[in-house]
Amino acid sequence: MAAKNDYYSYRVTWSDQDSEYVGLCAEFPSLSWLDKTPEKALIGIRRTVAQVIGDMHTHRETPPEPVARKYFSGKFMVRVPPLVHRKLALEAADAGVSMNRLVSAKLAG
Repeated sequence: MAAKNDYYSYRVTWSDQDSEYVGLCAEFPSLSWLDKTPEKALIGIRRTVAQVIGDMHTHRETPPEPVARKYFSGKFMVRVPPLVHRKLALEAADAGVSMNRLVSAKLAG
């Protein structure tokens, strides 16, 4: 059985500033781990997250829910300036599609 911290969103990237790989976790944006190889950076950030989760449980705090376990409806509201709204509405009308379809295509592209 996988540990709960296995469901978090980890990534490893190169840091020019540190000249090392940095391991990150989306659900814990304040945490990172630097190491010489991407594999060691991933191991380091996973261990760090596991330690923080242990500390949170000790202090009766609730760790964040992994993004992978969240439900997404596919709906969200975005506020834009009125001129952008008008431009999108005109572009959608010219293309013969709904504004929802136009914006969805732009976001996916």
